[in-house]
Amino acid sequence: MPIVETHLIKGYSAETRARLARALTDAVRFVIDAPAEAVTVITHEVDPDNYMRGGTQRTPGRAQPDPAVLVRAYLEAMEARDLDTARAMLAEKFEMVFPGTDPMRTLEELIAWAKPRYRFVRKTYEAFEAFGAGATAIVYCRGTLSGEWPDGAAFSGIRFIDRFEVEDGKLVRQDVFNDIAEVKARP
Repeated sequence: MPIVETHLIKGYSAETRARLARALTDAVRFVIDAPAEAVTVITHEVDPDNYMRGGTQRTPGRAQPDPAVLVRAYLEAMEARDLDTARAMLAEKFEMVFPGTDPMRTLEELIAWAKPRYRFVRKTYEAFEAFGAGATAIVYCRGTLSGEWPDGAAFSGIRFIDRFEVEDGKLVRQDVFNDIAEVKARP
């Protein structure tokens, strides 16, 4: 029965504290074979006036946005062709790699690359899975693609997985894996 205690400066929202407790539960279960209901997480909050480090009173650090929510918002903005909203979610060093491409760094490069391949693509999501890797959050998104080929013929049910890296609340990398080429090559 693992018990995890954490101490926070007061000021984080209930949602942020709940996200932290779920993440700590998942971290324990990643290392120890324990059912979720056996992992206890206790959060102690300290009044900012009663917290000092290095002889200086401190304030709570910024809560990071949920990286899976950020990825989904980006994908929805891209599908709606709201490029300004999507672009605002990208880090300066952002790059994306699609099947058979060199890294692309701008949304305009992606649109130009995709134009001869399909008219549009929509995603149906099966799951978003996020975890931390140091200062980087990794988010996997998986599901199926539907849309239209350049000749107007419809396609659907094409598997995809997108892998994203998120740092400081911005997308820094997207790797795309899908079966479009295999489906398109079928007679």
